[in-house]
Amino acid sequence: MPPTSSATATHIPSSIPSGRILLGRVLIGLASVLLVVAALVQFLHENQGLALGFDNWRPVLYAFVLWSVALGVGQVLMRGEAGERALFILPAVLFTVAMVIFPTIFGFYIALTDWNLSSFAGQRFNGLDNLVALFHDPDFWNALANMVFYVLMVLVEYAIAFGLALLLNAEIRARKFFRVAFLLPFMLSPVAVSWMVGKSMMEYRYGPVARLMRELGWSQPTFFTQPWIARLSIEAMDAWVSIPFLMILLLAGLQALPKEVMEASKIDGASGWQQFKEMIFPLMLPVSITAIVLRIIFKLKLADIVINTTSGGPGGATDTVSSFIYREYRDRSNVGYGTMLAMFYLVAIIVFVTVLLNIANRFMQRSS
Repeated sequence: MPPTSSATATHIPSSIPSGRILLGRVLIGLASVLLVVAALVQFLHENQGLALGFDNWRPVLYAFVLWSVALGVGQVLMRGEAGERALFILPAVLFTVAMVIFPTIFGFYIALTDWNLSSFAGQRFNGLDNLVALFHDPDFWNALANMVFYVLMVLVEYAIAFGLALLLNAEIRARKFFRVAFLLPFMLSPVAVSWMVGKSMMEYRYGPVARLMRELGWSQPTFFTQPWIARLSIEAMDAWVSIPFLMILLLAGLQALPKEVMEASKIDGASGWQQFKEMIFPLMLPVSITAIVLRIIFKLKLADIVINTTSGGPGGATDTVSSFIYREYRDRSNVGYGTMLAMFYLVAIIVFVTVLLNIANRFMQRSS
């Protein structure tokens, strides 16, 4: 057998006939050309008025299915047994391409168009006009500033969750009952919470929370008319739903700590605070950072409670970027600009989370 490089041996076994390899490459190449041509012709037909084209994008879907089959067959022809093993991964890859990558690329295209469903002009390519409008939109930047507040409140949620986790990890009576009771809010839908708490319990005329506030001396207990009170009310409802998620992660981390080390520190005379400061908190750093990062990602998607309770009011004080984008679609039917907002926010989230993970990784390396 002639010697082969490691890369060639990994991808194309030398035992496969060259004619079979060539057939696989030709099959994949023809299917790829067919898919690209079909998509390009349909795109030019709908946007540039090309006479040649289809009534809808269904033929392009058929071309994608054909390309998927050709890709699988081509892999088997070219790689033999390794190609057969790749067939088990191929459906997941193709599903990701069809349901994630293609919609994202298509979303970037829509973001470059002037497309309002209430206009008779229809869809029209306008380049970066939507991006320029975004940078001059004070409502969007107000919603983004509100997100800074909501994200910073994750640290408060983390502190409360850590305290509850420590409490439920201690030897107290009815510990199992309290664990289930504290998890109940996490089992509720945020939409249900917004109506049950925001629209009912915190209703300023007849809500039980408003009545209690009157008894305590607050003459006008309006939770959603003053900007800061409304913002804190939204945060309180979201925290009530989400703190159990942080708590259960931290509780699992606490239960995984070595009990022998904890008992040894007690024997050495360490106080509760010293034990927490010098041992529990440092050992819990990996779990804590993971919980905080996950909670921040969920917080960046906050919308349902805001939409159902305040619709972003008063005056945009409680608006989030997600709720603002939702209203751009629902109230103004502005598909092009709304998609640009969503794409810009997606890129901003990717950059922010990447930087956050790098900072967390460096912090963990210094702490270890």
